[in-house]
Amino acid sequence: MSKAESLSFATTIEVRDSCLCLHVQRAARALARRFDEAFRPIGITHGQFSLLMSLNRPQPARMREVSSLLAMDRTTLTANLKPLERRGLVAVSADPADKRGRLLVLTDTGRDLLAAAMPLWRRTQESAGALITLGGRDVLLADLRALS
Repeated sequence: MSKAESLSFATTIEVRDSCLCLHVQRAARALARRFDEAFRPIGITHGQFSLLMSLNRPQPARMREVSSLLAMDRTTLTANLKPLERRGLVAVSADPADKRGRLLVLTDTGRDLLAAAMPLWRRTQESAGALITLGGRDVLLADLRALS
């Protein structure tokens, strides 16, 4: 019997029903669609909202800090910053302490957009949170933080 023949359909069902990665990915995609729909009227995606929110701080953020927070490599972060920078929502400058590094700043236009996004986020957060039953939202968040 070959290795391919020994992998039964029951194994497929086992993975389908119990794979943490599969179910977290499915939930993430469903939540992403929900938030993307909520943010559509103001022209941003859930990913752009998260990136803009990560820059809402009193001091400019370093690329490495933001990429770490968002679990995103620097190349992907750079690609995601470009449309926000073109729209005037984010400003990118050289880090005076390290010319190789970049500092990221939320512009006034970016802050205004985030302010407009917050009621949309709160409504969507509340409706999505209402779907969480076992253990509650705080337990789920703690578990997801432990996984990340």
